[in-house]
Amino acid sequence: MYRLTMRRIFLAFATLGLVLTGAALHAQSLFSPAIRVNDRAITWYELDQRALLLKAVNSPGDPVKEARKQLIEDRLKLDAAIAAGARVTPEMIETGTKDFAGRANLSPEQFITALEEKGVARQTFEDFVFAGLAWREVVRLKFASRLAVTDEDIDKAQRALSNLNSAQVLLSELFIPVPEGREAEAMELAQNIIQDATIEGFSNNARQYSVAPTRDVGGRLEWMSITKLPPQLRPVILSLKPGEITQPLPLQGAIALFQLRSIAESGWRAPDIAAIEYATYQIPGGRSPEALAAAQTLMNDTDTCDDLYGTAKGQPDEVLSRVTQKPGEIPRDIAIELAKLDKGELSANLTRNNGQTLLVVMMCGRTPALTQDASREELTAQLRNRRAESLANGYLEQLRADARIIEE
Repeated sequence: MYRLTMRRIFLAFATLGLVLTGAALHAQSLFSPAIRVNDRAITWYELDQRALLLKAVNSPGDPVKEARKQLIEDRLKLDAAIAAGARVTPEMIETGTKDFAGRANLSPEQFITALEEKGVARQTFEDFVFAGLAWREVVRLKFASRLAVTDEDIDKAQRALSNLNSAQVLLSELFIPVPEGREAEAMELAQNIIQDATIEGFSNNARQYSVAPTRDVGGRLEWMSITKLPPQLRPVILSLKPGEITQPLPLQGAIALFQLRSIAESGWRAPDIAAIEYATYQIPGGRSPEALAAAQTLMNDTDTCDDLYGTAKGQPDEVLSRVTQKPGEIPRDIAIELAKLDKGELSANLTRNNGQTLLVVMMCGRTPALTQDASREELTAQLRNRRAESLANGYLEQLRADARIIEE
């Protein structure tokens, strides 16, 4: 087994001729500390390598900023793993590498070779996988007793998703903004809101704290088919009783809470969705009056996704994105917005770049699927994974709040 010592996460520094980021070029030494987390150093080399890795796998966001965020979190996760006595086996590393490679339809060695061709050392990728596996073991050891899924939870979810009927749900939503560096404060607010599990209480909190346009109506949404929600969210909603609130759902720049107000079942079944085509359009300025006005003009002048090409003409390529993805592949915050939209409708509720960019989302179309319903085992796994993710995110925010993080 791999021992969970910090030696494991320091790189071998064996790869030469790497393409370096601007930050690393200006550092006195690639091996000097760039960040200290509880007296553990993160070197400029590690930052550069993680950024190259994120770029190589087309990870969303700014690779340099994400590299700093991820490596800080990795140090916190590995410290927690050492304290918990977690262990990661070579077989787990091998399986993790195989899973990543499989997403690119490559063998593990082909995948590693492709990374190395882009300047990413094998050790960099293995350390990335190792940190993730170690954290998974921490969550398993620390929260095992709280991840149980009851037969009642599964029965309720399975009934609603059966071939005989389809659930219609009446939800309320609340989106808490998460400014950079204030993640723990936002998570604490979310946990406090959950304690007031009444329809009126949630509505009042939505009016006070939510940044979604529905705040004006207490976060209340109209009836919708459960099949319009992101697949990962469906069993979570169906496991709730009227009045209950989900655990906090971290999104990019926000934390989401949903309250189930009512649920109904009918003989008609809405079709499952195989793929969703949608477009995003970036407007600088975040939620400033100017940006919101520009978004409103865009929404007024746009009838179809094709219209966006004319609006984006002459602007940088990254301003407009139009993609088709399986529901489970869509970023969670975008998926939640799409659940509220019909074809040709737009929303301007999301931001990117730490709130500096307003993201307009447009529904281009849905492709129905001819698939069987999720099995009992799949529903159990989805519910358990969602609970584990929520507990893990809360614990990580606690570790971050208690940590000493110093940037050199």
